[in-house]
Amino acid sequence: MSAASRAPQRSNRAPQSSHRATSAPRVRRRAALAAGAAAAALLVTACGSGGTSGGGGNTNFVTGTDGISTVAEGKRVAAPDLSGETLEGKQLDVADYRGKVVVLNVWGSWCNPCRAEAKHFAKVAGDYADKDVQFVGINTRDGSTTPALAFEKDFGIPYPSLYDPTGKLMLRFEKGTLNPQAVPSTLVLDREGKVAARSLAALDEERLRKMLEPVVAEK
Repeated sequence: MSAASRAPQRSNRAPQSSHRATSAPRVRRRAALAAGAAAAALLVTACGSGGTSGGGGNTNFVTGTDGISTVAEGKRVAAPDLSGETLEGKQLDVADYRGKVVVLNVWGSWCNPCRAEAKHFAKVAGDYADKDVQFVGINTRDGSTTPALAFEKDFGIPYPSLYDPTGKLMLRFEKGTLNPQAVPSTLVLDREGKVAARSLAALDEERLRKMLEPVVAEK
């Protein structure tokens, strides 16, 4: 075959190589855009339900720069019935604590952020034990009480926890109050049993006290 006859073949191969070289970055860009869109959708799902003023469910939360949401006294919504069996097998009804400020903490023994915040909750619960404040846990997604009880023992948790492995208690709250996928979560109920403050992330001691103290100070 002559050089002249081979030249067109070389010419045909060159565009193919160029197409592959230019299409690969395009594929990568499309994949990156798709991944970014998926991440954005997940963020909206996790953070978009009632977290700001006028949010979904008319729960009237206003979120501060520290991520703690609060509700003005006249706009609060009553917590639902929260009764059932504790991890120790005893009956507990949160309504029995009416007249006290109640801190509800949703947690699971499988949850690393829950483990990180547990010592802070144990400390603050002890400090407020004689100030008409009652802490109550809601344990979720633990298949049995065994790991949950070990968690309480490891971190010296001094208060009871309702056993809610399937999240039924969380679903009783007004729409926009809690995200069942956000564990840990914390709610503060005022003395009338209404939701006064909320966090959908783990809390350290300082932020927990900051969330709790204004409600304790109410008369």
